Amino acid sequence: MVNKLTWLFNIINIPLSYILNFFSGILGNSFAAAVFVFTIFINLAMIPLTIKGQKASVGQMRIKPKLDELKKKYGDDKQRYSQEMQKLYSEEKISMGGGCLPLLIRLPIMLSIYYLITQPLTYLMNVSSETIDKLANTLKLAEGSYTRELTIIDAVAKDNSLSTEIASKLESIDFSLFGLDLTQTPQFSINIFNDFSLLWLIPISAFAAQMFTSLISMRLQKKINPEAPNMGCMMYSMPIISLVIGFTVPAGVGFYWACSSLIGGLIQSGIQYYYGPQKMLANERAKEIVTIFENEKKYIDKRLADNSDK
Repeated sequence: MVNKLTWLFNIINIPLSYILNFFSGILGNSFAAAVFVFTIFINLAMIPLTIKGQKASVGQMRIKPKLDELKKKYGDDKQRYSQEMQKLYSEEKISMGGGCLPLLIRLPIMLSIYYLITQPLTYLMNVSSETIDKLANTLKLAEGSYTRELTIIDAVAKDNSLSTEIASKLESIDFSLFGLDLTQTPQFSINIFNDFSLLWLIPISAFAAQMFTSLISMRLQKKINPEAPNMGCMMYSMPIISLVIGFTVPAGVGFYWACSSLIGGLIQSGIQYYYGPQKMLANERAKEIVTIFENEKKYIDKRLADNSDK
């Protein structure tokens, strides 16, 4: 089952790995720089999907009153209600699954990026699976662990004799970020003052990035739609979860979370501002008024033309 899933994801992973390798090559073989630019590239490329999803959601909001009327009228007859609902969607030119499709496309891409970041031996250094499995067994790493490749890199960097092949390839890739080794896992300690490590800055950055974008998104949502429900609990829970998990995974994963939260969050906030529900609904209403006006004008012009012929 795992092999089948790996093969399925490789349909996306392999093409994206070429892009990651390209950025790594032009950025001095820096893993951190490649991840940062790659995250920007992917989020920008996915803007059309995000906008499409936003428009689909607004379309659903726009016809909700009509759907409520159909439910009142045909609620007891499920078959008739389903037929009338499909007819309404067709008349309004709204896809019933339009809001889900962008998410269904975006989700495997985001999972693929996670594979690329956590498996640099496979996708960035082109190390065979046999070599990786052999080293994983030597180091007694759990099979299927999403952190095992970064753990292997850390182990080989400390002891080159574990794998001369990987050791030689490590010479051409820099896994550090301002002196911080992204293959190591931050180890939290209650004794903060004595055991503090600079590597702690990675999960703290992931927490701060997500908190920052959550605050912006929440304030923007309240400005665009004052009646929106308060999501304060979600705003604090997600950054805290990132902080806690950030101390249990290699720093490279935490760095990607920080980049993804900051870049993705800012882009999403921009889209939310320019394509917010209230703005889009107002635009839709304005288009409807223009259409009504044009139809009325055509009708009046036709009546005037008919009267003039008489």
